[in-house]
Amino acid sequence: MKNHKIKFILMLSIVLLISFTSLNVFASYVKMKKTVEESIANQSLEAAIAIASTIDIDTYQKFLGTKVKDEYYWEISNHLNDAREKMGALIVYTLEIDNPKVSKTMVAGVPHELVDLYNIGDICTVPEAQVKRAYEGNTYVTGVIEDSKFGSYLSVGAPIKDETGKVIGYIGIDIGADKLSEIKGKVLENNFLLFVFNGVVILVVIGSFFFLQRWYQKEVAKEVGVTEDIYQAEIKTLITSVSSLRHDFTNHIQVLHGLLQLGESGQAQEYLASLSKEVHAIESLKLNINHPGLSILLQTKKLTAQNYIIDMNFTISRDTFNKIKTTDLIKILSNLIDNAIEATIELPEGERKITICCTAENTHYVFKIMNTGPKIIEKDQIFKQGHSTKRVEQGKIRGQGLFIVKEVVDKYNGEITINSTNDLETTAIVKIPLKRN
Repeated sequence: MKNHKIKFILMLSIVLLISFTSLNVFASYVKMKKTVEESIANQSLEAAIAIASTIDIDTYQKFLGTKVKDEYYWEISNHLNDAREKMGALIVYTLEIDNPKVSKTMVAGVPHELVDLYNIGDICTVPEAQVKRAYEGNTYVTGVIEDSKFGSYLSVGAPIKDETGKVIGYIGIDIGADKLSEIKGKVLENNFLLFVFNGVVILVVIGSFFFLQRWYQKEVAKEVGVTEDIYQAEIKTLITSVSSLRHDFTNHIQVLHGLLQLGESGQAQEYLASLSKEVHAIESLKLNINHPGLSILLQTKKLTAQNYIIDMNFTISRDTFNKIKTTDLIKILSNLIDNAIEATIELPEGERKITICCTAENTHYVFKIMNTGPKIIEKDQIFKQGHSTKRVEQGKIRGQGLFIVKEVVDKYNGEITINSTNDLETTAIVKIPLKRN
């Protein structure tokens, strides 16, 4: 069921990724097309303004006096056609706008073979909104106009003014749709790599997100696994100790039962007195520590120490130790205490001592583990993976504990020192700097 959910989420993510990328590329394409149209329109409008300023006003006014295809008409037409050829427009022409709704074609600048298609006074296809702007003396720009006679084109217009500044007509320029498409195609072709780059960037960003998410999940799973391994080991130790206590309790009851049956009440009382000391020793396992994980760890180690007849003492600050992750704190102390226990049990029972200090200072956490035991000779090798000062047992991996501790300490930019003296005493000190908020 879990695998199906993961597959579904993965497929959904891929679909969303493709959709998002496609939408982004399409939006970029549409925006670029619109930008190209606006750019062409603005350039054409600038051309219309320039052409309007070059019109021979006297000649054009004479044409307006007759409104026939006379010499004045052809002079203006040739001038407009020359401008049309230079800018590659569909047609360059003049307009008469004497009302806010309809415009009329006057002089057409087109090839001579097409002159008969344009008559003086023909109604122009410039939309009413643009005609109104022109009637008010402003320039205009249309969108793409669909014309059944001349095809699709974009149109712009600029006023023609006489010496007094009065508007006597308009210069109109139509840019054919094929010209627009050609320019758009070149622009889009030149920007193809930009589309690809945008798509790749989005893919990389989303891919990085999924990679980081997977990496984070793996790191969390690893941390959980390490934590579970540590606590499983401590719980097994606890269960073993409890089983041992239960077994001992059964034996004690049997001994007391036997003594009472034999009428040895005095010996039974002495036996109970010795048991009372053990009960007090078990009660001493209760530690008043504010950190739950640390409390459980130290209680477990205390129980292990009692089983090995080790005198274990604690000095713990009343601090939550919340500046270090619980898993890392357990890794450090569990490995150091286990090393101390294994070293101490090599001594006679009366010489087995371990002291554990966990203190919180202003700038550092300090964890100190002191134990009796053999002197460590190769101190420069002890933090290397696989190195161990203990004898090798069949099937048991050695030399991992201090290597793990060093890795954790380095992660916090801390320091660890281990001093061993000829007086059969070893002290491990870990200092973790605090990052105050």
